[in-house]
Amino acid sequence: MSLLSPQIFTIALISIFLSACSSLPENLDTTNESVVTDYQTWVSMKDSTDVEVRLGGVIASVTNLENRTRVEVVNLPIDSVGKPDINLDPEGRFVAYVDGFVDPVSLAQGRLITFLGQSQESEVAKVGDYDYRFPVLKSKGFHLWRIEERIIMHDYDDFGLYPCRSLYCRDFHYGPREGRVIQQVR
Repeated sequence: MSLLSPQIFTIALISIFLSACSSLPENLDTTNESVVTDYQTWVSMKDSTDVEVRLGGVIASVTNLENRTRVEVVNLPIDSVGKPDINLDPEGRFVAYVDGFVDPVSLAQGRLITFLGQSQESEVAKVGDYDYRFPVLKSKGFHLWRIEERIIMHDYDDFGLYPCRSLYCRDFHYGPREGRVIQQVR
């Protein structure tokens, strides 16, 4: 029995670590198992009022009204933990109303956000000169995301030699260097 204790402890630690890394933020969590997370499904529902919705995307504009804040969002598909996928094309727009005042600096245009809320009646507003019918949700909670970038560099050797990898020649390169930027939502 004592031989299994370290193994069980290790398995428990790994499962706790993995569950912490792959769970919804607390303000996006719900007990409703039928929460709608797909924009096209939500828009195509005939009676979509009072349906619980979790959607995300890029903030297009923020307007503070007397008792609430109107947030217009360009929808991006979200993954299982609510992160908008910046590698996919937008699917449309929606409006989320947040009770009270929210500083437009914290909900700045271009930031990534995910909302959890109740579906409401749609509204018509302008996008440029175009009349657009926005699906609307009343926010129960939201989560702001950030994009982290990292650069991966590659050394290329034009002379058939391998680039120096030792401690003493890290800044010496035989050939051209090329890199790429990786963006991740956190």
